This record gives sequence, structure tokens and C-alpha cells, in this order.
Amino acid sequence: MYRFLLILAILPLAIALVARWWFGLRVLASGRSRACRCDLTNWMPAPGDDAAVHRAENSAAEFGRELRLKALADWRARDPKAAAAREGTRRFGIAVPPLSGVVAIMGLLVGRVPVIGAAAILLGASALAAVFSLLTLPAELRAIAASARAMRENKSFPAEADELAVIECAMAHAWDAALPPILRWLQK
Repeated sequence: MYRFLLILAILPLAIALVARWWFGLRVLASGRSRACRCDLTNWMPAPGDDAAVHRAENSAAEFGRELRLKALADWRARDPKAAAAREGTRRFGIAVPPLSGVVAIMGLLVGRVPVIGAAAILLGASALAAVFSLLTLPAELRAIAASARAMRENKSFPAEADELAVIECAMAHAWDAALPPILRWLQK
């Protein structure tokens, strides 16, 4: 039974890690080296950002991070129920894999669970958290797309290529943050 659970858990974990690399890390790596210039009169700073001076030039990855934060704040104001569900899924991904690891280790120490069973329990819980997180990701991507439309209407970036790079990086930040922390730690 444990071997079946282990095999069943490895497939979604592999898919989640590959998707995070392809849609998140790869895009952010290129976005960190791309310099973008924005119009500070139209740029939307991140919520809670009280800095008097904002940089007009920054990397596409940094502007994308700010756009994602703004989109999440707007989403919480516009649709608090959906945003709370996404936040609940994120908290599930933070708590369940480590707790299942503790349970697996305790079962291993007591002698009730074999080593492969402990690994299966930990990987199964991580796979479940990753699947839940990826299933709620489209709602966050739609929220980012809505903020990106508002940013494009404001003409925050004079160059369309900069605008597109920032939007890509905002989506990549969502993909990067989608997986549970235990899986992000493995892929560093």
C-alpha cells in the first residue's frame, strides 16, 4: 500500500516542480536581468508602500512582484471569499507537509510505519498540498490579469515590451509562490 501511495505522490510532485520551473523560475531568471522603465505618475505602488520615492527603473521581476502584490490586495477587496480560499490553500500547504512529516517520523520511531511508509506519507501530503495549490492558482492568475489590464490602461510603462515583461514576471511570481514551501525549498 505504501509503495502505491509513493508512486501516486511522485507524479503530481514532478508535474508541480516542472510547472514551477517552466512558468515561474525560468521566467523570473530572465526578468531579473531585464531593466524596465515606468512612469512614476501612473505606476501603482504595492499596498502598504509608504515610500516617498519610487524607482522609475527596476528589473521586470521587481515590478512584477509589485504588480502581483497590488493584484492580490485588489482581489481581497473585490472578492474576499475567493481570496480567502486561496489564502487557506496556501496555509494548508505550509502546515500539512511538515505535520505529516512529524507523524511519519513518530510512526517510524514507534515501529508502526516502515521507512518507505514514512516517505510515502510525507510525499503524499506534499503532493496533496501541491495539487490543491495548483487548482486554486487560476483564480490568482485572473486577479493578476485584471490588474495588468488596469496597468496597461494607465500607460504605466512607455514601452510595450517592458509592460509585457512585467506582466509575465507577475504571473511567474504567482507560479513561484504556488507550491508549498517544502517543495520550493527542494527546488532552490
